[in-house]
Amino acid sequence: MKNFKIKIGALLASTAMMVAVSCSEDFLEVPPVGQLASAQLSTLAGLDASLIAAYSQVNGRGNRLGSPSNWVWGSIRGGEANKGTDPGDFSQINPIQRYENNAAGGEMGSKYNVCYEGIARANSVLRLLATAGPDVTEADKIRLSSQAKFLRAHFYFELYRDYNLTPYVDETVDYGTGLEDVKNDKPLLPFVIADLQAAVAGLPATQPQVGRVNVWAAKAYLAKVYMYDKKFAEAKALFDDVIANGVTSNGKKYGLVPYYDNMFRGANDNHEESVWAYQAAAGTGSVNNANPEFDLNFPYNTGPAGPGNCCGFFQPSFTFVNAFRTTAAGLPLLDKSYNSPANEVKSDMGVASGAAFTPDAGPLDPRLDHTVGRRGLPYLDWQDHPGNAWIRNQPNGGPYSPKKYIYAESEKGTYQDNSSWTPGYTGINFMIIRFADVLLLAAEAEIEVGSLEKAREYVNRVRTRAINSKIKREDGTMAANYVISTYSAPWADKAAAQTAVRHERLLELGMEGHRFYDLQRWSTVQAELDFYLAYDGVKLPATLGGAKYTDKFKWVPIPQDQIDLVGADILKQNDGF
Repeated sequence: MKNFKIKIGALLASTAMMVAVSCSEDFLEVPPVGQLASAQLSTLAGLDASLIAAYSQVNGRGNRLGSPSNWVWGSIRGGEANKGTDPGDFSQINPIQRYENNAAGGEMGSKYNVCYEGIARANSVLRLLATAGPDVTEADKIRLSSQAKFLRAHFYFELYRDYNLTPYVDETVDYGTGLEDVKNDKPLLPFVIADLQAAVAGLPATQPQVGRVNVWAAKAYLAKVYMYDKKFAEAKALFDDVIANGVTSNGKKYGLVPYYDNMFRGANDNHEESVWAYQAAAGTGSVNNANPEFDLNFPYNTGPAGPGNCCGFFQPSFTFVNAFRTTAAGLPLLDKSYNSPANEVKSDMGVASGAAFTPDAGPLDPRLDHTVGRRGLPYLDWQDHPGNAWIRNQPNGGPYSPKKYIYAESEKGTYQDNSSWTPGYTGINFMIIRFADVLLLAAEAEIEVGSLEKAREYVNRVRTRAINSKIKREDGTMAANYVISTYSAPWADKAAAQTAVRHERLLELGMEGHRFYDLQRWSTVQAELDFYLAYDGVKLPATLGGAKYTDKFKWVPIPQDQIDLVGADILKQNDGF
C-alpha cells in the first residue's frame, strides 16, 4: 500500500479498506488476509457496517482531546474549568489552559486526527455507494448517504470550530494520488451546511436504532451551524420546526427532562432531551465503547470508585462557580458582580478536610450543585463531598470537582466499566446536542430577528426546569439556599436580552464543552477571558498567574507535523503561530 505523503492521507486510507495490486493476471489477485474487497463492502450489510464504523469514530476512540465533549477545547479553554489534578500529570494541557500552546504541542493534532479519521469513514461509505450491489435499493442509498453526510458535516464542523481552515476532502478525491496537494484555502462552513441540508432532505423522522440520526437531529444541527454563520432567520425557521414538532430517533417528543440530574443518568439515556448523543456502553470488552475521554475526570483518592481513583482532572473554575450566585429575587447577577468579595461563593480552598467548614449560605442557582462538586454538599448518591480529601492538588486546580457525566454509586457495574486500569469509564451517553441547547440557541435567534419576548419564553422554560431541580438531602431539607426565578418583566432591550441568554447558556450548559465556542461566535472571548483570568489567576497563581489570552488563540494552530509533511505552500498556518 502506498505510504501517503500527508498524514491525513494515511488516516483516510485506514478505512478505505481497499488495496490496489499491480499484477495483470486476474487469478493472481488474491485479497490480502484481514482486509475486505470493495465488492464485499458494497452489499447492504457491508455498507451498513462501514456506516457504523463512521458512527463509532464520533467519541474519539480513546483520544481524550478528540471527542465532541470538548472538555479541554471548549470548557477549559473557555474558563469554565481548570485542567486540575497535578501540574505534572498530562502536562500537555497546561499551555492550553494558559493560552500558550504552539503548533508543535503534543495535543494540537488530537482533534485533527480524530476528525479526519471520521471523515475518511464517512467518505468510504459514500464512495462504496457508487458501486452498491443489487441488494441495495434506492431508498437504502438515500438512508445510508444521508447519515454519512450528517457525520461528515459533524467532523468538519468540529474542525472548523477549532482550526478554522483545514483541507476539505470528499468522496470524489482519489485517496491514492489526490491528497498531497489538498490545501486549506476553502471555508468549511458551506460544505458543512450542504451536507446537513442533504441530511435534512434524506433522513426519516424516526430510526429503527436510537443511536442513528434522524431528520430532527439534522435540522437542529443545521440551525446551530447557521448561528455560527450569522444566518439568524434561517436558523429561527428550523428551530421553530424542531421545537414544535421534533422527536427523538425513537419517537419521543422533544422536551426538557423534568429533574436536571436525570438527564445524566445511564438508565435514562435517549430521553426526550437527547437530540443527538453518541451511544456509550459499559462492559462490552472495550472501554472505547464507553466514554473513553472521561476516565481522568473524577474526584481523586477516596472519591467515587474507591481508594486510588484517578485522576482529579477537569476542576470547575472559581469564576464559573461564582456565576451561579443569584439575587434575593432569584435572578442572575448579569452585571458580572458575582466575582466581587460580597458575592463570591464561599469555598474550602486551603481548608483541610478534618477542619471545620460551613458551606456558602447565600442565594444560589441549583444547577450549581448539579454541575459542581463542592464541600459539604451531596455528591450524587455517594456521600457529601469531603473537600480536600477528594482533590489531588488544591493550589493547582482549586477546591471543586466535576459532576456531570460522573456515574452514581447506584450505577456501578451497569453504567460503569471495570475492565480497564481505572473504573472511570462510563456507559452514559454524551449528548452533543440537547434540547435546552436548542431552546437557548433559538432564543438567540429570536433576539436577532427582533422577537425578544419569544426569547424570554424560551429562557424561562429552561429556568423553570432549574426551579424544579433543587437538591434535597436524605432528610428532605434543601442542600443549599436555592433561590431562583423566571424573568417576569418583559424584555425590551436587545443588548440586555443578549446578556441574559448568554449567561443562561453558561449556567445551563456549563462543563459540557460549549463555552469557548460560544464566546468565539459572540466575539466576546477577549473580554470574558480577561475577566476570568483576572480572578482565577489570583486564586491559582502557580497555575494561571500571568496567563493572558490574545486573539492569536482564537484558533488552534494547524499541527506542525502536518505542515512539515506537505509543505507550508500547501498547508497554511493560522495567524500568529
